[in-house]
Amino acid sequence: MTLMDETTVQDFWQNHACGDALVGGLRDRFGGDYEKFFSDYDKFRYDMESHIPACLDGLGVSGKRVLEIGLGQGADSESLIRRGARWTGVDLTGESVERVRTRLTLRELPFDDLKQGSVLDLPFEDNSFDMVFSHGVLLVVPDVGRAQQEIHRVLRPGGELVIMMYARWSLNYLVAIGLVRRAALLAAFPLAKAGLLKADPNGGMLAAHLDNANKIGLGRYLRLKEFTHYNTDGPGNPHALVYDRKRIERNFPSFRVTRTYKRFMHAPPLPVHGLPGGSVMGWHLWAHLSPVGKAATSADSTTSASSTTSTTSTTSASSAAGELQAS
Repeated sequence: MTLMDETTVQDFWQNHACGDALVGGLRDRFGGDYEKFFSDYDKFRYDMESHIPACLDGLGVSGKRVLEIGLGQGADSESLIRRGARWTGVDLTGESVERVRTRLTLRELPFDDLKQGSVLDLPFEDNSFDMVFSHGVLLVVPDVGRAQQEIHRVLRPGGELVIMMYARWSLNYLVAIGLVRRAALLAAFPLAKAGLLKADPNGGMLAAHLDNANKIGLGRYLRLKEFTHYNTDGPGNPHALVYDRKRIERNFPSFRVTRTYKRFMHAPPLPVHGLPGGSVMGWHLWAHLSPVGKAATSADSTTSASSTTSTTSTTSASSAAGELQAS
């Protein structure tokens, strides 16, 4: 099987910064006003996904060296730092790195490092971090096998990987994506062929799906494996997978899954957002994993991240102020 090219994924997220369109766009609606954008974005995100703060509270990041992979607008980055993490971030896109650096500088938040780079070749030394955290990012990485090897390399013995993946056994995947959206497209396609609907990718969500179906063929597009790519983060997203615990275990062989849990009842267009049942049929599958073959020694278990502060210089947000670039 030929893997999706990482450059294609990078281009998409560089031009569609994760979450940007949900509040109207940093440059389109907010005119480059970063502070207003971040405030509105954070309110929208944590109102929509209100379970996230409690999940972050449960990670116990205070004093730990935490690497976040895939940064989006930096809402979780800020949250981790405010919870006491010695935070480092890496993102595949320069756009996200610039935005997160701006956020942390504006809010005068300290951090260890922030780099543009690929999870397939992480720009960090072996055994650098106590925890690696990635929310909704590794599911869009085509070569996840290589990615998990790199994460294993940079985690110290006794460290932990915490990820959020889209859940296969969810109302969103099984019903909203698997049945409702495919049925809607199947019904709309002949109307578009008859000229009654426009397959204009700029004409809305349905129009963009019709355009995709025209390009690759309706039959192929409606195959659930194919259809899933375009129904997680918009019809332009080139690659995404859904997961259950078994798939995580299969795709992360360098790790042992210690626990999983689901949150976030969300299945558009079904009117179920925020209803009970997220722990059973929720869209977000959180997983905690420990690296295998890296058993903590007695020395490791008594050495905390804070005890090695002298070996790593902390970059404060204020010192990065001169690095800001005009949008």
